[in-house]
Amino acid sequence: MAIIALAVLWEVASWFFPPFLFPPLGSIARIYVEIVTTWADFANAGATGLRILAGMTGAFVLGSIIAVLMAKYNRFYDYLFPILNFNQGIPALSWVVFAIIWFHGIEFRIFFIMVMTTLPAFTFQILDAIRSIPKDLMEMSQSFRPSRLDLLRTMILPATVPGILTAWKVNIGNASRVVVVAELVGATGGVGYALMEQQQNFDMAGAIAWTLVLVTFVLVMQFIISQLEAWLLRYRPQSERTL
Repeated sequence: MAIIALAVLWEVASWFFPPFLFPPLGSIARIYVEIVTTWADFANAGATGLRILAGMTGAFVLGSIIAVLMAKYNRFYDYLFPILNFNQGIPALSWVVFAIIWFHGIEFRIFFIMVMTTLPAFTFQILDAIRSIPKDLMEMSQSFRPSRLDLLRTMILPATVPGILTAWKVNIGNASRVVVVAELVGATGGVGYALMEQQQNFDMAGAIAWTLVLVTFVLVMQFIISQLEAWLLRYRPQSERTL
């Protein structure tokens, strides 16, 4: 209902303001359909989606390794925690500038930016999931002398999967914002580059349409992760809502 109300208010505003401020919803919808049905534009949007997934996958793999090391060894934790905490305070635009100075390849620049901006969240979420495993339950499991594979399959993965999926759901939104900044500065294609073109043409309808394309990608990814979460955690009983 809130989205419908916002759309109605936007359409009413388009009656009183020029199109470069509040374009009609019909114009936005027309451009949106053109983007998703024109191969060149759809490829641009797809390139952004692949960059998001590649960067998040790299950050997830690296963050998982770091989280395991931090959970197992106090020396790693004492050394890496302040570095990751410091990294969280660095703006995405700063990483864009660093990447442009350090690297030549556009795709590697964007990959580097995505990894550096999403790495702390992945690491901390996975670290918290590992540390949330009850110590007495872990000791009881180890008393049966399971193999490392059995311990991973029956104890560690079931305990950490909810935190991992939460990290993906949180980071997908952050990554979509970061990749646009990266593409605005250093790319020759993608949603960010398309938005820069709309800004140069003073085309508000096009800018909103491209933004909605990116939002659609994020919503689809959130839905896929939610469905995966429901399937992986289907063994857990569902509590009734009380609020």
